[in-house]
Amino acid sequence: MEKTDLTKQFKQYFTAKASPAVVDIQAAQFISIRGKGDPSGDAFAASIQALYTAAYGIKFFYKANEQDFVVSKLEGLWQFDLEKYKGIGMADAPAKIPRSEWEYRLLIRMPDYVSRKVVMEILPEISSKKENTQVMQVEWLEMKEGKSVQMLHTGPFSKEPESLALMARFMAEQGLTHNGLHHEIYLSDFRKTPEAKLKTILREPVKPV
Repeated sequence: MEKTDLTKQFKQYFTAKASPAVVDIQAAQFISIRGKGDPSGDAFAASIQALYTAAYGIKFFYKANEQDFVVSKLEGLWQFDLEKYKGIGMADAPAKIPRSEWEYRLLIRMPDYVSRKVVMEILPEISSKKENTQVMQVEWLEMKEGKSVQMLHTGPFSKEPESLALMARFMAEQGLTHNGLHHEIYLSDFRKTPEAKLKTILREPVKPV
């Protein structure tokens, strides 16, 4: 049985250059879980655990039906209250907005043959079997970001504002503005990888000014 590996099947989606570039991101489907608060806190870790528990439960269900896949990279959509923090750009947001104020939606991409109907049907069984009630908070998400600016950030998350500033300058030069949520794809497992070696794709959906 051939195992689907989305990072190989969709190389454009899971790769980025070390400098800002414009890309076109096609539609994709995900399981997701939403939350708010400090990403170094227990609630964020619990959200990750619940999402991965769901992802592996879905994987094993499909594997039993002759459709196996590699559980994909963790991703995150990030936002804050634009009215409350009006005028603060994404490059300045990490320093100016308390970590407790950030809202997130964590994502794991699913192969095209995985269906929303099946996922919603098997989540209660996965939740019960793994004794993790938070699995029931997992949602289905379909997303098409389209035209986006992205780059590969290497190093600690605390240094991301430097990369985001480069992206903001590039967007201004190209006559582009934000058209969606700040998106991060964690190519490294940040729970195990030294900070200096972390690799993260930073992506911003855009449109003409």
